[in-house]
Amino acid sequence: MKDFNFHQTTKIIFGNGRINELAEVVLSYGRKVLLVTTPAAIPALQEQYDKVKKILADSGIEVTHFDSVMPNPTVEIITAGARMAKESGAQVIIGLGGGSSMDAAKAISVEATHPGTSWEYLFYKAPQPDESKLLPIIAVSTTSGTGSQVTQVAVVTNTALRDKSALYNNILYPKVCIIDPELMLSVPEFVTATTGFDVLCHAFESTLNPGTGAYVDLLAWEAISLVVKNLPALLADLGNIKYRESMAWADTLAGLCIANAGVTLPHGMGMAIGGMYPNVAHGESLAIVYPAFTRFTWKSAVLQFAKIARIFNPELYKLSDEQAAEKSVEEMDNFLKKIGLWICLKDKGMPESEINALAIQCMVLPDYKGNPRVATEEEMIELLNQSYVK
Repeated sequence: MKDFNFHQTTKIIFGNGRINELAEVVLSYGRKVLLVTTPAAIPALQEQYDKVKKILADSGIEVTHFDSVMPNPTVEIITAGARMAKESGAQVIIGLGGGSSMDAAKAISVEATHPGTSWEYLFYKAPQPDESKLLPIIAVSTTSGTGSQVTQVAVVTNTALRDKSALYNNILYPKVCIIDPELMLSVPEFVTATTGFDVLCHAFESTLNPGTGAYVDLLAWEAISLVVKNLPALLADLGNIKYRESMAWADTLAGLCIANAGVTLPHGMGMAIGGMYPNVAHGESLAIVYPAFTRFTWKSAVLQFAKIARIFNPELYKLSDEQAAEKSVEEMDNFLKKIGLWICLKDKGMPESEINALAIQCMVLPDYKGNPRVATEEEMIELLNQSYVK
């Protein structure tokens, strides 16, 4: 058996109605909270925020609400949140929402307690944050996609540089996460689809990454099976709590996987796309590049591609591994079409003239180096050409 490491420090509280335990969790760390969320763009979100604030206030917890997080949170947004944390004397940071809110909470904890901005503490820079200074982070996930509730990653976008990168350090794991599928019932179709596909990508790429191992494999293939079975059904019945539970669990499993193994080529490309074109949701960027990625990679990871192909289509057990792996590209295409994410870069308004510049940006993060087949710059350009129109 291959040697492996597995690290996880976040306490996981999972189940319907578990949001009601939030105040008890917070009181273990302090009585002054900065609640980090997106704006309440729909009434359901306002109701959710009001409920959470009431749960906290009823236990005597002082809440300051920072509700300015946007998708692909920027350095400026993190700075505004950190300023509010310092001014309010926050002792605890709660990230309530999807990956953007939870990532912002982690980055705000760093910037509120360290000199400079969050951008100065990216994974490849020194010095790294001091754990003893950080404000404790509690993550409350309301979507099933990013796995941020159980990872040590905080993704931040620098709009001036058109760059999307990440803080990555084991001290950034949330102290506690609450995963309550009831909070996910109001998530709209588009967000359900894009975050749900992100779950599949996290899990599958973790099986391909050199950092994988027996524990990651165990979690990853379970997550993939859950997504394939439940995401299309959920998109047809958004209010189904059983499907929401399954996707929430798949998201958690996949988050544990990427925290310990990591992702590969598509995520590096997706981060670059999001950095240069912030209007593209993360799950969309993955959907855009996955058809090109599968065709580029399958021959270099036959067993993994055969396995996912057979999860998509059990009839492929009748074929050899090589034949099933080759079929995986078609099965992935079909799945993307089924969940409404058969899209390309041109659809999102990217100028074709920027393909070369985007290719260079796709190679800034090291994710592509963890792919079973490592792309050259010329190959990266070709992958983007294939992703530009479909």
